[in-house]
Amino acid sequence: MSTPYPFTAVVGQHDLRLALLLNAVSPAVGGVLVRGEKGTAKSTAVRALSALLPQVDVVPGCRFSCAPAAPDPACPDGPHEPGGGTVRPARMVELPVGASEDRLVGALDIERALSEGVKAFEPGLLADAHRGILYVDEVNLLHDHLIDLLLDAAAMGASYVEREGVSVRHAARFLLVGTMNPEEGELRPQLLDRFGLTVEVAASREPAQRVEVVRRRLAYEDDPAGFAGRWADDEREIRARVVAARALLPKVVLDDTSLLRIAATCAGFEVDGMRADIVMARTATALAAWAGRTEVRKEDVRQAALLALPHRRRRNPFDAPGLDEDKLDEILDRFPDEEPEPEPEGPDDEGPGDGGPGDDGPGDGGPDGGGGVPPQGEAPDAAQGPDAPDAPGPREAPEPSTAPAAPEGAGGPEQAPVRAAEPFRTKVLSVPGLGEGAAGRRSRARTAHGRTTGARRPRGQLTKLHLAATVQAAAPHQKARGRSGRGLVVRADDLRQATREGREGNLVLFLVDASGSMAARQRMSAVKGAVLSLLLDAYQRRDKVGLITFRGSGAELALPPTSSVDAAAARLERLPTGGRTPLAAGLLKAHEVLRIERLRDPSRRPLLVVVTDGRATSAGALGGDPRELSGRSARMLAAQGLASVVVDCESGPVRLGLAAALAADLGGPAVTLDGLRADSLAGLVKNVRTSVTSNTTPNRRAA
Repeated sequence: MSTPYPFTAVVGQHDLRLALLLNAVSPAVGGVLVRGEKGTAKSTAVRALSALLPQVDVVPGCRFSCAPAAPDPACPDGPHEPGGGTVRPARMVELPVGASEDRLVGALDIERALSEGVKAFEPGLLADAHRGILYVDEVNLLHDHLIDLLLDAAAMGASYVEREGVSVRHAARFLLVGTMNPEEGELRPQLLDRFGLTVEVAASREPAQRVEVVRRRLAYEDDPAGFAGRWADDEREIRARVVAARALLPKVVLDDTSLLRIAATCAGFEVDGMRADIVMARTATALAAWAGRTEVRKEDVRQAALLALPHRRRRNPFDAPGLDEDKLDEILDRFPDEEPEPEPEGPDDEGPGDGGPGDDGPGDGGPDGGGGVPPQGEAPDAAQGPDAPDAPGPREAPEPSTAPAAPEGAGGPEQAPVRAAEPFRTKVLSVPGLGEGAAGRRSRARTAHGRTTGARRPRGQLTKLHLAATVQAAAPHQKARGRSGRGLVVRADDLRQATREGREGNLVLFLVDASGSMAARQRMSAVKGAVLSLLLDAYQRRDKVGLITFRGSGAELALPPTSSVDAAAARLERLPTGGRTPLAAGLLKAHEVLRIERLRDPSRRPLLVVVTDGRATSAGALGGDPRELSGRSARMLAAQGLASVVVDCESGPVRLGLAAALAADLGGPAVTLDGLRADSLAGLVKNVRTSVTSNTTPNRRAA
């Protein structure tokens, strides 16, 4: 729709709107990362924000939006003479998930550069977003190298393009906003730290709040212009307040007591580095300016901590974000107040969208779906946060049952889930060969970035020129083309695209034995700890993960392939044990899951991790000898070239070596639980490649 949804009409979502407005007041805060489920007004609120930003003066014809009063001396379209200019609205530029590096930072016109000798530069989205908003929807799905470029430009306020001997630098100061659904995967901690603020949003479960959301959305869709007109006064008021806060911001005083509170809070929550302190200081200053004050108060520091620290505090990878507010208040109270008590909050302090036209509901939603959020100053899930005193750990479960275990190989009652042992660092388990899957950090792949390994003719638009190969292709034809002088005549069919090699993410499918034989010797705690360690490794390498368990008479897909390793960790924690061992059923279930996933995502290569002691005591509904069936199923998977690793969970003085036999049938290596640790895994990657290559090639020929 051409008429955007009004920012002040968003129901509730106080923290989201406040974080966006603070960045509008002070872009130095560093942007906002909005985390939440789908349909919670994330995108709507961001798109509506651009209408609240003041208009910008620009130099006429400048593609890089230079300010007439102080033009960038290094502007590629410059130099510009100070004075004169035109006024335009602030832009909101969207970066698509599938954008290329050239689309983000700009591209050189290679054909003109080679044929005409002109160093022509086409600006990218970073130049378009200068002095406006750069919005990245589903930022967690963006390639890592693009996120690095994006955040570097946001931090430095400039974009640098160094390519084929041409150097271009231009200003790139913008308000960076990213949205993401945590169910689709997390951002790396290093990237999380680069966002100034973070906000958690969720849909409201209160019927009255959801009714107000639906009422406003339907009214907007029926008459966008009329709906926006009813909120025009509120929009002008909030826009004027942003302008006033920007003007007041340089006069705000951040005293020593506030700085001590900020430093003590960051230290108390064990935040790494100093970026959090700086962001908190800028956020507290912006909060004071937004409130129309020239001094920073304790409540400003508290609110700044709730917005700037949840994604930075030191926590386990699978812990929920959030701060312990009791601990926060205890830290802040160590320093005496030197400012007067704040005035009672008036109607305007509730933020935009509360008390405006049509705001007759309690309001905790958004136009795309409700969004229940805590009151001002309260962090999501703080009362149940992992740092709360005397609270259970993030993965705690009932202690292992003390009842006698069922005899191995026999059916038995289901045993209570056991707690996972502490995770440890593992080395990479890699899929052999060269893939072309989604960017990640596990296996070798042909990618758009990485080291150059060769050249080929471009397929579509040329993005990465291989200069030497292009010259070699053009050189034999110079006489026929009538070359004169010292120039080189280059045509389009001479251009060569550089081929690059980087890393890809894989589908790591865990096949976990949950039968009675695994629980008989209380091994399940160690097994869960090992799988949790591999899940942590998959999280860091941007893999998709899936979880299959087998016990009793069959196998179950506990978690379909997903990018959310948090969901896999939660399912693993609740995993029950007991019953016989239908190993063949588990292998066949893995075959079926991988077949379907191959149709959905053919470029993502799988790695099967089988966690078992190798005992096969049940054929389930298949009938026949369990061990023979499991061997045949394993050899079928090996014939398809599937990379696999067997984690041998057998223990005790007498070992049957059944897991090693299973690994041989699968064509992959077997490693013990202890051998899975990083300091015991030196030769495993080589063994995976060697075993898979040597075992699957004859099978392929036989097939």
